This record gives sequence, structure tokens and C-alpha cells, in this order.
Amino acid sequence: MPREINEPKYVISIAARILGCEVHTLRYYEKLGAVKPYRSGGNIRYYSEAEIERLRHIKVLMEDMGINMAGVEVILRLSSRMAEMQHKIVGLEAELRRYGKVDPAKRKSNQEVKDG
Repeated sequence: MPREINEPKYVISIAARILGCEVHTLRYYEKLGAVKPYRSGGNIRYYSEAEIERLRHIKVLMEDMGINMAGVEVILRLSSRMAEMQHKIVGLEAELRRYGKVDPAKRKSNQEVKDG
């Protein structure tokens, strides 16, 4: 991710306001390990844009879809793993193209998987 997205910039009260939740909710998510905000020398929590997006995703899963925190953790872990695997596939396809060995039919089926 670009540096700006991962740069800590929102204190907990602003992050809570952006997300429409309470400060204690963000502390709870941190305690569970769902997010890890940057801590300043004075132990102040700072949230990045990436963490805000992750928290929005968590909020949707829990509030709109009724999934408990254990389920959210599984979903986030699997989503992360899928993104890693997709990144690896793209790298392997690029390597195969360098050697001229990518079957156009395979490329189409992989694109259909990406487009979901």
C-alpha cells in the first residue's frame, strides 16, 4: 500500500467520529487484535487511512451482517491470505510470460476468478 494510506494521522476520538462509533469500541477492537494503531511516545493512538478502512469493514461485518468478532477475525484472515495468494499468482504469471509459457485459455480463466 502507498505510504500515505499507512501513515498514522487520526487520534482515537477522530477515528471514532469518522467511523460513527464510540472510543471504547476502538479500544476493544485493539484489545482483540483486530487493529494495531501506531502509539506515540506519549502512548497516544494514531490510526491510518488503511486502519480506518479495516475498521469500516469490521463494522459492516458486525453491525450490518450480524457476524461476531470470532467470525470477523476468520474473514479478515482469509481475505488477507487470498490477497497474498492473488499477488503471488500475478507474480508467477509475469514470470511465465517472461519465458513465453502462458496459455491464453488459462489467463482467461484466471481473469474470471479475479473478476469474481
